[in-house]
Amino acid sequence: MTFSQQLRQEVDTIWEASFQHPFVKGIADGSLSLKSFRYYVLQDSYYLSHFARVQAFGAAKAPDLHTTARLAVHAQGTAEAELKLHANFSKQLGITEAELAKFKPAPTAYAYTSHLYRAACVGQLGDIIAALLPCYWLYDEIGQRLKGMTPKEPIYQEWIAAYGGEWFHEKVMEQINRIDEIAEKVTESDRERMSELFVISSQYEYSFWDMAYRQEEWPIEKQNSIINS
Repeated sequence: MTFSQQLRQEVDTIWEASFQHPFVKGIADGSLSLKSFRYYVLQDSYYLSHFARVQAFGAAKAPDLHTTARLAVHAQGTAEAELKLHANFSKQLGITEAELAKFKPAPTAYAYTSHLYRAACVGQLGDIIAALLPCYWLYDEIGQRLKGMTPKEPIYQEWIAAYGGEWFHEKVMEQINRIDEIAEKVTESDRERMSELFVISSQYEYSFWDMAYRQEEWPIEKQNSIINS
């Protein structure tokens, strides 16, 4: 069993909970409220802007120029392809520039990105890939599962097409292969730490669906909050 197969087995229960979450099932059958999806688009745009930066951290920490170049391509792909998709969603959902200027990340989005930065700043390349990989891989599995579904809401059809597409699948497989290559070269202690990061990110992926479905807010409102970076 490869290291990636071990990781996938370890998080099977967590990922199954994501597959069954009403947010994901609501995209598949079209029953998800557009209000929840609109909230998700705002939060996910924030998340992806930091995801791309952490990919760039990985490029900087790579041991060879080929890996640096490939991770730079991934960071560029996030910035150009996925954020372009979200910009299109924002236009369809009527999200204004004024809203974007006043946007504040929800607790879960803020915590998840902070987790990624911790892996990037404290860890090695393997830690960064382990923390990033659940977002890649889980979305790919959901996209493959939902491929062929035809929700009446067109924007959900676009979401399914994006994450069920071959371009995205190829990027995911590249990172899965990369983590297996890294795992073969590091210590058992390193692999245990990578596994822990992978599990934590998987938990955050579930929490992200739930955050969007519930339209999570900070427990105490405070004027002029500085949580906007």
